[in-house]
Amino acid sequence: MGKRARRRGAVDKLSGVSGYEFTYTSPAGDELVLRGSMTAKTRQQYAALLHGGLQQEDAWQRAVEFLFERLAVRWTVAGVPSEGQKALLMRFRVATQDERRWIRDVLREHLAEHFPDLEAP
Repeated sequence: MGKRARRRGAVDKLSGVSGYEFTYTSPAGDELVLRGSMTAKTRQQYAALLHGGLQQEDAWQRAVEFLFERLAVRWTVAGVPSEGQKALLMRFRVATQDERRWIRDVLREHLAEHFPDLEAP
């Protein structure tokens, strides 16, 4: 990769061309911020995961976690923000049933609105 390509990639990251962020608020006042873009490779991985060899329930659970991992930017619960892929995934894994249900519903809504070509878990 030459200088020009590196420079162009840096400009793209700085300008935020990769997509918009969308904020969803739960009835409890928690906020989840999701990306508005997804790479073609991520879409392929998601489809393979959803329709892979796993049992249907396992595939749905893993698909929700996969989407959360790839789309979540920030999650604020009870005024405590979590950012970064590792911190977000750790927080997701200790989420209550109600939090997980809300996240699943938000992911379904987000997919329907911004990624209509993808099947929701």
